[in-house]
Amino acid sequence: MAEAPRRSGRPAVRLRVLRTERLTPHMIRIVAGGEGIAQFTPNEFTDAYVKVLFKVPGVEYPEPFDVQECRATMPREHWPRQRSYTVRAFDPQAGELVLDFVHHGDEGIAGPWAASAQPGDELLVLGPGGAYAPGAEAGWHLLAGDESALPAIASSLEALPAGVPAHAVILVENADEEQPLVTKADAQITWLHRASGGDVASAVRELPWREGVVQAFVHGEAGFVRELRRYLLDERGVRRELLSISGYWRYGKNDEAWREEKAAERAREK
Repeated sequence: MAEAPRRSGRPAVRLRVLRTERLTPHMIRIVAGGEGIAQFTPNEFTDAYVKVLFKVPGVEYPEPFDVQECRATMPREHWPRQRSYTVRAFDPQAGELVLDFVHHGDEGIAGPWAASAQPGDELLVLGPGGAYAPGAEAGWHLLAGDESALPAIASSLEALPAGVPAHAVILVENADEEQPLVTKADAQITWLHRASGGDVASAVRELPWREGVVQAFVHGEAGFVRELRRYLLDERGVRRELLSISGYWRYGKNDEAWREEKAAERAREK
């Protein structure tokens, strides 16, 4: 008799949708909780993220659900799909986890799910992970990204101490997609609109560069992220340990294809 596959890693947290809110025409907020929220352990990062698991329709999964066991015992095409989402907020007293989803019609997996989500629907998450939070060493902060990075940027602005200089550059589709952002920092917020040709890399380059140590958070579409990586490291001399920068997605690639491309790029760099 074959030995049973060994389970590894943290188990998925099983939550239930409590309520939903359409923040903008293309941004949907999911508030989740339920008994499973007691198994969720937050971290200290403002870019904390979870892997949301989407079961493949028509596939029966073992109970209790364990993603590692699924990968060990099921064909790859039956593995739950994963999508990464920033923890916009976590309230342990209320027992609520808040995630914001970008929704572009029927495209993709997560957006359409969020658009049709109803109270009581199951939400499976792994994590959280994360690596960035504003630090006290920085004299000022730079935050740049598109809709995919907006929840992390908003959380970071909320975490900045009063009076600390900051500049946020955020690309969204148009003015209808702008959201109110709360901060105690001395923050200048620049909204860019994709519909009128807004460009994150160009906008960051045009910013007046402040004196002193900068901590930077740059995430979103891989094209502008790559350009700003060179600019911040090579031209502005930002210290690597004070730069959080990564492509969350790439035009023309779904999440699985983009992950494979990033893995190949990392392998070439070694």
